[in-house]
Amino acid sequence: MASGAVVAEMEPLTSGASNRIIPLLRALQRFVLFVYTIIFSLILLFHPRHRQTRRVSPSRLRKLEEEDTLRRRSLAERLEMVFDDWGDSLCWDTYLFFGVKRNALFCRSWFPVSGEIKGILLIIHGLNEHGGRYANFARQLTSCNFGVYTMDWIGHGGSDGLHGYVPSLDHVVADTTAFLQKIKLENPGVPCFLFGHSTGGAVVLKASSHPHVKDMLEGIILTSPALRVKPAHPIVGVVAPLFSLIAPRFQFKGANKRGIPVTRDPVALKAKYTDPLVYTGPIRVRTGHEILRISSYLMHNIKSITVPFFVLHGTADRVTDPMASQDLYNEAASEFKDIKLYEGYLHDLLFEPEREEIGRDIVDWMEKKLRMDPREVSFQ
Repeated sequence: MASGAVVAEMEPLTSGASNRIIPLLRALQRFVLFVYTIIFSLILLFHPRHRQTRRVSPSRLRKLEEEDTLRRRSLAERLEMVFDDWGDSLCWDTYLFFGVKRNALFCRSWFPVSGEIKGILLIIHGLNEHGGRYANFARQLTSCNFGVYTMDWIGHGGSDGLHGYVPSLDHVVADTTAFLQKIKLENPGVPCFLFGHSTGGAVVLKASSHPHVKDMLEGIILTSPALRVKPAHPIVGVVAPLFSLIAPRFQFKGANKRGIPVTRDPVALKAKYTDPLVYTGPIRVRTGHEILRISSYLMHNIKSITVPFFVLHGTADRVTDPMASQDLYNEAASEFKDIKLYEGYLHDLLFEPEREEIGRDIVDWMEKKLRMDPREVSFQ
């Protein structure tokens, strides 16, 4: 009885102390982060490297950027779109599409030579890569009578902009929407799907959350989407909003994930990181902030997602979170949705050794969606 009374008296005291200490600790943590932010800002502003950079005139920087864009565009135009063993089963094309900010975006298309077109898939690639990497996937799709388009983001592949720099992912969302509208105008009545990989998956998911975009689509496919993205270190998340304003092109070396394996296929891994159109430098502050921002937006609005979707993710992915894809499937309001988690697979699913199987899963899902849609009848 006595010991019980002591416990009864001590519990409120312990709880009350916790209630006073925890807020103090949280306030202290915020203060420390604030001090780190100020110190880091001063280092950034007065670092000798940046004094040297300021000697280069803005006009010179623009000229260097334009020269690099032309170099990358030339490489993109020379990139193999078809291979000798494919025969004459498909036709392809490359062209420029001008985005919402009038920036030139490098685009590609592949179509089967014969047969009725079942549908069209617009591919939005992931961060740092480009649409030309999906030529083999395009071949698989055209063999099943799907047409394929890709669009290189701003600052990626053969498109305008500083390589690896994305001033706003909302611009990429808007460019995706505008390009989809162009595709619909050029292919009236043909069902369209949107595909997005990694950060491209976040772009596709946000674009399709707008009713006028959803109305143009039969559904979306997401591989390894960038949801619930966390910064490499908590301090990065704190300083990123400030730095994205005062030094948007600054590169965070600690945030570079280049060393993380993204495929179990060593040939595909080497091909990615030796591709001159793939950006392999440290992530830029604004680009990183934009990824954190769109990821946060999507997770806060996950229950309002209604577009039909198929999400695919490798359980061993070390770049994006497969459990976030599971949460998307569990919580989204979409009536037509599917998920497939591949045990032990890594981030770049369409470059894994089992890429043909994964591509087949995507084709099967699109065909299943079309069979459920009465609009398919006119294309049979």
